[in-house]
Amino acid sequence: MRIVEVTGGVDTHADTYVAAAVDHNGGLLGVESFPASEAGYEDLLVWLVGFGELVRVGVEGTGSWGVGLSRFLTDHDVTVVEVDRPNRQTRRKQGKSDSTDAVSAARAVLSGTATVTPKSRNGPAEQIGVLLVARRSAREQRIQSLNQLRHLVFTAPEEIRVRFKDRPKTGLITEAANMRPRKGSDPIMYRTNLVIKSLARRIKSLDAEMRTIDQTLRSLIEETAPTMLELYGVGVDTAATLLATAGDNPDRLKSERSWAHLCGVTPLPASSGKVTRHRLNRGGDRQANAALYRIVLTRMSSHEETRRYVTKRRTDGLSTPEIMRCLKRYVARQTFKQLPHMI
Repeated sequence: MRIVEVTGGVDTHADTYVAAAVDHNGGLLGVESFPASEAGYEDLLVWLVGFGELVRVGVEGTGSWGVGLSRFLTDHDVTVVEVDRPNRQTRRKQGKSDSTDAVSAARAVLSGTATVTPKSRNGPAEQIGVLLVARRSAREQRIQSLNQLRHLVFTAPEEIRVRFKDRPKTGLITEAANMRPRKGSDPIMYRTNLVIKSLARRIKSLDAEMRTIDQTLRSLIEETAPTMLELYGVGVDTAATLLATAGDNPDRLKSERSWAHLCGVTPLPASSGKVTRHRLNRGGDRQANAALYRIVLTRMSSHEETRRYVTKRRTDGLSTPEIMRCLKRYVARQTFKQLPHMI
């Protein structure tokens, strides 16, 4: 008796997963719902294996609701494929339900439409990604608090405005944090000084938090990709962003081109008539794309070899965005060689 080759598809949610199983021809074998828990993962796997030989499982949201299931299946030697939600045209034709999404996920894997291997999220890159969340949050809060502090000083009573007038940011924060407001005849002055002191101390606390995070990030980067920080224009935050994008299983990136595509820097044709040109790719991981942009910006301003290249390409008739596209593609090639699987 021939063993049926089974392909699974899972539509993930916060509390429940809907799974579908199809055979090698795409024929539907069954649809079932399971709780989003360890016991639910086990029941889902047993249910899929019950139809025959489980080949692959397509999972929606492997970076969000489906991350737990993806880890569980990978730990049980099941090939997991990341599946995007069905496009709007498909949903208009077939309707929208958890069952149809699960079936679409399974058939997308079977047809080869979905081929992306999800990040394993079980090593240093996952730690780096978690730390980056905290660092970006702290940076945003610092900027917000600093803007509030400066605006409060601008609109404060004249005595406070004169005291902090034309102070650089560092001096303003230090002096404001060391203030000792005392109650006097003017309650507005007292309360304003209290808030100014509170905002300044919050900024200093966030600075200390970011320094601690940066130290941990540097340590993880040096353990994971020690040569990444040697590249011109690559700092701790930029290197951490690129490593988090690559993930703990960068071998899923089959080539340097796949890395460039993931970073959104593979040039796309934008030709028309007699004009042959390319434009920037608006897809890919936007955080990684922004990291490459920062590297290029730094090199264009202070790296002599890059500045000579920019001058040459401008004489060739290329615009600044086109030159930056070329440079970002080159930097993607450089950084790919520094990823852990290339060392």
